[in-house]
Amino acid sequence: MLFEFLLDLVRRLPPEDALAEFRILFLEYRAYSGNRPAFAELTRILNQKQYNVFANTLKRACYILINNWGTNRQLDCITALVESLQQVAALSTPQADRVRKRLRLWLQQFVESDEYEELQLFAAKHTRQTLNRYEGEADEPATHWSNRYHSYLLVPQYVNTENSPEQREAARSLSKQLKNQFKFDLAMYTARSQSALYQQEPPQNPTGLGDEVLRLIKTIVAKRGRFSYGNLAHIFLKQVEGLDYLDFKTALHNYLTFSIDPKAEVAEVLDHRLQNFLTPLYADKDEWVIEPALILRTCNRAIDCLTTQDGKYPTELFVLLLSQGKSFTLVMVLLKIILISINSRPHLEKRIAELIKHYMQFPEADCEWVIQFFEIFNIAFAIHGDSNVQYDLIHVPAHSDSAKPTDSWASYRIFAQYRDGCSPRPTP
Repeated sequence: MLFEFLLDLVRRLPPEDALAEFRILFLEYRAYSGNRPAFAELTRILNQKQYNVFANTLKRACYILINNWGTNRQLDCITALVESLQQVAALSTPQADRVRKRLRLWLQQFVESDEYEELQLFAAKHTRQTLNRYEGEADEPATHWSNRYHSYLLVPQYVNTENSPEQREAARSLSKQLKNQFKFDLAMYTARSQSALYQQEPPQNPTGLGDEVLRLIKTIVAKRGRFSYGNLAHIFLKQVEGLDYLDFKTALHNYLTFSIDPKAEVAEVLDHRLQNFLTPLYADKDEWVIEPALILRTCNRAIDCLTTQDGKYPTELFVLLLSQGKSFTLVMVLLKIILISINSRPHLEKRIAELIKHYMQFPEADCEWVIQFFEIFNIAFAIHGDSNVQYDLIHVPAHSDSAKPTDSWASYRIFAQYRDGCSPRPTP
């Protein structure tokens, strides 16, 4: 009854009016002729004295509104909805009746919960300022370094099958919009930063890496032809067809460590740790012929080994690689995994979200090393992790055709283009 009532509101009324109706029912707990059936249902829930039933109902009610408003980019109403819950919960009710006191107490409990923290992602300042670039509105400074990674913080909401369909769809949609906006901003930045027209007024850098981001992009894009990441993934999948699982694990180990300088200390560490992890993995299936489901499970476990296994703390290998300044190496290994198991990407992004949540308790100055990893990851997957934008690296001689070629990155230019049928902006 409640959900049908809310769906009717968002379909029939302007967002401001639908929000007012939500407040009358859930926050003011007021009945009138237009909401009596829904009010009676809410009263029944309150009289059950089961907080979990109320919290789940309220959460799904919020996501019904958010999902509809988000589709139409009515961001201010989403912010008003989320903030109104906190404002009303903070009010005292000395003269309220028993049911109203229970409602206010449960609202207070809700705004202190993880569920409300998830809701706040939809109303975050960074989310609004990022998407408002479409309308040309001015940006405001981000309040926390983790704001740049909201697209990943939303992932646990839409991969969790226990969440309501409305919550999962709202999280998936917003995450996609934020990722698409970042890809568009990154492509525009690379184009404008290499243009003489923008030298007097440098374009806005969508990353946290400063001027070195162009060199990083060139490094990521540089591998082409036979040894490109995509081509190596294709060759690997062809070579492992029909192998038994034990041989597949050996091949996977070689694939992931291929092209890492064997003289580097990190190569020996990564080689040893991955081998020790993969050899006993699902050992009871060593004689099985490899099949897609087993590849998926193996790639997911490899991701866990390289990031976090419990969802709370980074693995020893993750910390070791980053402490040695090998963020780029780790990102490329993770990219290789996704290129052979695209269905592992939601699992990887969930692990990245868990790492962000772990480190966001620390100030930026104390975790610059891990922020560098998140930035490189974000850029690498914007370039290689999706098929709707293509980056090319072109050598542009500084002088005449007879000039001696140089290997300096300064003589190369990045060209980014969207593939046919792909929009540089997220679908409204």
